[in-house]
This record gives sequence, structure tokens and C-alpha cells, in this order.
Amino acid sequence: MPPDPSNRKSTQGAAAAAEARDRAAARAPDASGLSVLVVEDSLPLRRGVAELFERHGHRADFAADGRTGLRLALASPPDVLVLDLGLPGLDGLALCAQLRAQCDRHVPVLMLTARDTLADKLAGFDAGADDYLVKPFAGDELLARCLALSRRHRVGEPHALVVGSLRIDRRTGLASRHGRPLALTALPYRLLLALAEAWPRALTRSELVQRLWGEEAPPSDPLRSHLYLLRRVLDRPFERPMLLTVQGVGFRLDGDA
Repeated sequence: MPPDPSNRKSTQGAAAAAEARDRAAARAPDASGLSVLVVEDSLPLRRGVAELFERHGHRADFAADGRTGLRLALASPPDVLVLDLGLPGLDGLALCAQLRAQCDRHVPVLMLTARDTLADKLAGFDAGADDYLVKPFAGDELLARCLALSRRHRVGEPHALVVGSLRIDRRTGLASRHGRPLALTALPYRLLLALAEAWPRALTRSELVQRLWGEEAPPSDPLRSHLYLLRRVLDRPFERPMLLTVQGVGFRLDGDA
């Protein structure tokens, strides 16, 4: 009995469908990949960043202006927000500050901009940025920094960070110990936050300098004065010090203090 042509067509159709599903699965992002929101008004740059993240199995969403970017970030907080400064509608500094005030969790923010002075970077950090990358940049560096931010900030966790008697609200930028508010200025606060996020691990001096100043650290010993200011607020009013020096390593917080 000759083969039924309809069966042959059915088999070929099933094979084609399976092949199409395989191609789609190969193109689809890895479920374990990052969800990245890029707020950037340059269309060529948005396309390039989209190809970069999707090629490595991450999911990218985009906004071309600040107000849309803020709305998207609040509606569905991404794992990492890549943020340009010179945006129409709402600039990057204002967007970052409003995100910190309104979002119910910590969203790591990487500012991506052509503004490369130390004053510009400090303004970005004061607005709540976690990292800063100057244009033009290498795609591999952008990807590496986003991955590092997602690990460092334990993506999606609540704003409150508790280590022993210390409590830090990363949304408001307020810290307290034994319920007593700690009056910290910007750099000692960021130093304390870095130590709390790393706890129970100790951080080296070079790690702390990198977290506070990136590649443009001040000369001499930039940490000395800020460690002194932090200890004066964090430890001096209390019976037991919390900021410990680990000889030959660096500094860590005492979770039992």
C-alpha cells in the first residue's frame, strides 16, 4: 500500500513546528537572566544595549524619557536600572531621587552618561546611584557592572537592612542603632551601607575606596577621616563598638554589638 501523502505532510509539518520552537527557545532569554530597564533617549544606543543584553540571555526594556522611565521602574521594578542623565521630561538625577523615595525595594541604579567630572559623579551618588559609567563605554564593562550590581544589592530585597542592633532604610537613607537615629553625612552613610551589605564579610580598604569614589579616589588616605566620622556616630554613644578593624584584612561590622 503506497504511503499516504497527507501523513507525510503532517510529519513534515510537525518537524517544522518543532524546529521553529527550538529556534525560538534558542533566542529566548534565560529565565535566570537579569531584567534590565534602560532609560536613554538615544535610539542607536538603546538598540545596541538591547542586543548586548539579549545576546547574553538577559531581558531589556526601554524608555526614551525620564517620566516614562520612572513609571516603568515603579510599576515593575527591574533588577538593574541603566539611567542616562540628560533625559527629556525628567532628568536622570531627579528620576533617581524620586525612585528612591517612592519604590518599595532597592533597585540598583547605574548612571550612564557623558558627564565625566568628579562633581558630576558625586551628584549622581548623592541622588541615589549605585554605580557610574562614562560614555563611550565597552559593552562588556556595562554588562559586568550590571551583573555586579545585581549580586551586590541582592536584587529585589526590601529596603530595610538589619545587622544586629543596626537598621538601615535604603529608601530614605536613614540609619539607627538600638532605635536611636544616627546623624550621618553622605560619605560615612555610604561607607556604613557598604559594610552592612557585605556583612559578615570584611571589606578591604581598596574595596571601600572603590565603592565610595570609583576610579577617582582622592590622594593620600581618603578613608581615614570618614572612618573616624563613622565611628564617632556609630560607636561612641554606645557601650560596645560595632565597626571592627580586622588586622591585615580591612573592616567589618560586629553583628552581635
